[in-house]
Amino acid sequence: MNYDKVFEQAIQNLKTENRYRIFTELGRQAGNFPRATKHSNDGVSEIVIWCSNDYLGMGQNPKVLSAMKDAVDRFGAGAGGTRNISGNTHMICELERELADLHGKESALVFTSGFVSNDATISTLGKLMPGAIILSDELNHASMIDGVRHSGCEKVIFKHNDVKDLEEKLQKIDPDRPKIIVFESVYSMDGDISPMKEICDLADKYNAMTYLDEVHAVGLYGPRGGGIAEREGLMDRIDIMEGTLGKAFGVVGGFITSSANIVDSIRSYASGFIFTTTLPPVVGAGALASVKYLKNSQKERRAHQERAATLKRLLEEAGLPVIKTPTHIVPVMVYDAALCKQASDMLLDDYGIYIQPINYPTVPRGEERLRITPSPLHDDNMMAALVSALKEVWGRLGLRQAA
Repeated sequence: MNYDKVFEQAIQNLKTENRYRIFTELGRQAGNFPRATKHSNDGVSEIVIWCSNDYLGMGQNPKVLSAMKDAVDRFGAGAGGTRNISGNTHMICELERELADLHGKESALVFTSGFVSNDATISTLGKLMPGAIILSDELNHASMIDGVRHSGCEKVIFKHNDVKDLEEKLQKIDPDRPKIIVFESVYSMDGDISPMKEICDLADKYNAMTYLDEVHAVGLYGPRGGGIAEREGLMDRIDIMEGTLGKAFGVVGGFITSSANIVDSIRSYASGFIFTTTLPPVVGAGALASVKYLKNSQKERRAHQERAATLKRLLEEAGLPVIKTPTHIVPVMVYDAALCKQASDMLLDDYGIYIQPINYPTVPRGEERLRITPSPLHDDNMMAALVSALKEVWGRLGLRQAA
């Protein structure tokens, strides 16, 4: 058997379907976000990043950078091992206490990424509750889907943000079976928000646990950046809250917050936690500084919402097919995989604007888009240049205008 041919064909299939992903080599510039350098065989050029999940630019915040520099000098580079063996570092423990406080929970647990925190936690919950059934929103993130799959539990998929469909499915389940409702607060492709209160009401009515992914909301919403659940006054009704340190907080890592018993159980049973080297102290220090800062500063959140609203308005006025979301996510629809890639390439090559195409399986076929994420550091001139470039690219490609 020609093994290499198998993989060559797999790659060719993606290229044929216009789904092959090309990663642009970038160099972010400390203190100069959202500007960056693009590195290629043709040399180095200046670009503006418009699709970063560093939503508030905290990856460039002086307090975060200072904390990380200090941590390198104090603690060195790596953590030294897993939490169990030699990597239970002081900075990570401090970070967990800060995250538990952020969400009003008894305890928190930090993972190496948001993907791992979802996969490890959801899969372990299922294994600890024999006979459990997991009810999952149909648009949940891949990490949550993997967690459900790896749990070995029976799963039920309910229609996106549809509480009527969720209740119909809950009604059919034995009242004595353990049930976990798994959903997100902000869905990152369409930028919509889940009906959180109604889902919590159903969880109370049918004696189900709630598991909420807040990765696209922590740091961005609520008086202290606790997310949509904090903004809506619902944190006490969510059993497990999951978040990331790699988006609004500007560093890397994932976490859960919950009751002491739940967190301790995940700590003690989740393979994705037990057998993974701890995040370096320098990362913990940066995340800790970022979480503390955003608990007390509103200016970044206010500017973020203003920038997102302004860009949506400008795109709409320009006749571009932007989805009017209630959040900071700004999707501009293309509806075709090949054209989406062409638009992205033209923006980068001809205008120095970096926006990656979003294709299947991240979104359904026919729903391809450019997902734009303005930050407080994208100024008016950058916005004007972006809108002008998009209008020209739309004209050059003959793309669909706003309805």
